[in-house]
Amino acid sequence: MNIKKSILLRVRLSFLAVTLIAISIFYRIGVIQVVEGDKWAQLSEEINLQYRPVKATRGNIYGADGSLLATSLPFYRVALDPSIDKSPDWKSSVDSLSRNLAAFYKDRSANAYKRMILDARNDGKKYLILNRRQINYQEKLTMSKWPIFKKGRMGGGVIFEKIDKRYRPFKNLAGRTVGFLNEDQYGAGLEYSFNEYLQGRNGEALFQKIVGGSWKPLHDADDIKPTDGFDIVTTLDVNIQDVAESVLLKQLINKDAAFGSVIVMEVATGHIKAIANLEKNKQSHGYGEYYNYAVGEQGLTEPGSTFKLLSMMALLEEGKINLNDSVDTGNGSYKFYDRYMRDAKRGGYGMLSIREVFEKSSNVGISKLVDEHFGHQPQRFIDYIEKAKLDKPLGFQLKGEGIPYFKHPDDKNWYGTTLPWMSIGYEIKITPLQTLTLYNAVANGGRMVKPMIVQQISRGNSIEEEFETETLTRSIASNKTINTLQDLLKGVVEKGTASNISTDTYSIAGKTGTAQKLINGRYTQKYYTSFVGYFPAEKPKYSAIVVIDSPKGFNAYGGDISAPVFKEIADKIYAQDMNIQQIETKDGNIVRANNEEFPYIKAGKAAELQMICNSMGISNHYAGSETWVKSSISNKSIQWVGNTVEKPLVPDVTGMTLRDALYVLENKGLRVEFSGSGRVSTQSLSKGTPFKNDQIIKLSLS
Repeated sequence: MNIKKSILLRVRLSFLAVTLIAISIFYRIGVIQVVEGDKWAQLSEEINLQYRPVKATRGNIYGADGSLLATSLPFYRVALDPSIDKSPDWKSSVDSLSRNLAAFYKDRSANAYKRMILDARNDGKKYLILNRRQINYQEKLTMSKWPIFKKGRMGGGVIFEKIDKRYRPFKNLAGRTVGFLNEDQYGAGLEYSFNEYLQGRNGEALFQKIVGGSWKPLHDADDIKPTDGFDIVTTLDVNIQDVAESVLLKQLINKDAAFGSVIVMEVATGHIKAIANLEKNKQSHGYGEYYNYAVGEQGLTEPGSTFKLLSMMALLEEGKINLNDSVDTGNGSYKFYDRYMRDAKRGGYGMLSIREVFEKSSNVGISKLVDEHFGHQPQRFIDYIEKAKLDKPLGFQLKGEGIPYFKHPDDKNWYGTTLPWMSIGYEIKITPLQTLTLYNAVANGGRMVKPMIVQQISRGNSIEEEFETETLTRSIASNKTINTLQDLLKGVVEKGTASNISTDTYSIAGKTGTAQKLINGRYTQKYYTSFVGYFPAEKPKYSAIVVIDSPKGFNAYGGDISAPVFKEIADKIYAQDMNIQQIETKDGNIVRANNEEFPYIKAGKAAELQMICNSMGISNHYAGSETWVKSSISNKSIQWVGNTVEKPLVPDVTGMTLRDALYVLENKGLRVEFSGSGRVSTQSLSKGTPFKNDQIIKLSLS
């Protein structure tokens, strides 16, 4: 009996406890709903409704001629609020909309789309992503005409969520120079260096959090509209950039080199027209742009013989040498303390004039001269380096510029051999851009200008900031020294280590460079080859540097590896830039033929030739529609005759300027080799005959 009473007591106590807990739960629910309802409703709204940033549209990047290098294209994700449209024809409109969606996306049937929309409406969903594929602006315009969608966001519930994507019309052209910016706001090139201007100012809009963690944008009067970013206008020339990259790539593949760089700069302004950086991919063995060797820290290296220009400048400024003085280079080996300086030529050059020392790039000759005149006071030599602004960064507009390295006489690692080796470009480190800036100053009559790659920041027609050419030094040396250096650089190409690139068409001045690679503290049989110079030598317009690292094969010297790349780039620039071509009476753009009273134009583009004749008041007639024409004379008037070049046959380019001939032939896939100057007089492949892609055609100019 006692056991029964005990069990009943426990049951009653348990029931009482459950009852009290239930009462307390209902009481708490009542308090939350009635007493604290406003508080929790506000908290729920704060959690599910937020003002979130709306990204601004990033600014564009342009080339010097207005070519678009990078832009932000609008893409859209399509969503729908199926609860918005209350019209009686909604269901029939859904049928049409579903068919359009199925035909457009091709990922599910029209019935499947219809069921998805109807289910979302029945479930009270206010945000339904119809497809995760992003559409472009033209596709958005098309969709905006569909049933339900054409009523817009407020009437039909369609939501086009804008997502900007960076797009490069020229693909990977100048890839590392244009650069990138990742989600962590880190990057490279123009995108990173000018991000402050390009990114604009983000706005703010009200969003609602929905099932699945997504945020649905809502219209609100307090929304802050984003401010689009500024555009930047660069100094880059798309055509020169394309030439630089293609010619460099061809030589890198040919020599199986590790990497290469090219910079092309306008002499007077310092405007960078092209920067190319190509490096071998160890996995694919192809070449791509991964680092900016031309400008950045990765490009800091011992320049080798191109630095001899600075050594010669210092010697000339001291006024103690004459180019006709003799230097005994002996058998090509000379001992400085415990180290031997050696020339590239086996057996040496013997007795040379100072002019020949530079033209033949004798290590022994240059180092002996520098040691003789500066060995007792090396700081004087360093002073010339500092005067030429080589000891400090240039302050280039791209972030990550390499910091040059030079020893000083009071440094612990300054030895008796330091100055001789420094004089030929060893035991120092500078970037290709710094080397080019020195040579550009010589081409510019001694005036050193700061290289620049961005000339303007603007938004629409409004200019925010404009960058002018900045002079770093009015003159790096006396006029007499500059004139002598210009003469020496011409001699290198005419009869020195770069005589293989001498041409009768125009003159080149420059210097070859070959430096042994220092790896793990020891100099190896791998070489850093370079050529830096300018053209035309008499009236320089462009300067350029070419560096190719670790080429394979014999004759791995700057004159054999890098100089031909410089020459090919210069040839193509010269052919394209009519402003630097010398116009002569017998083979210029417009010449007098048979002493007629009007200029006789042989062949070219119809529109251009007609414009020239019309501007000069020359009678000319053309009834055809061909883009390219040839000319004939009739009654003291020029008659244009169509010259068909579009057919898949060898075109007739005789009479054309080299620029026009290159354009026509290379666009057909032919490889052009030419000799002489003026207009095309003969072509090796007969007009109207079939040809193979990449076949060589030789042109004679006269």
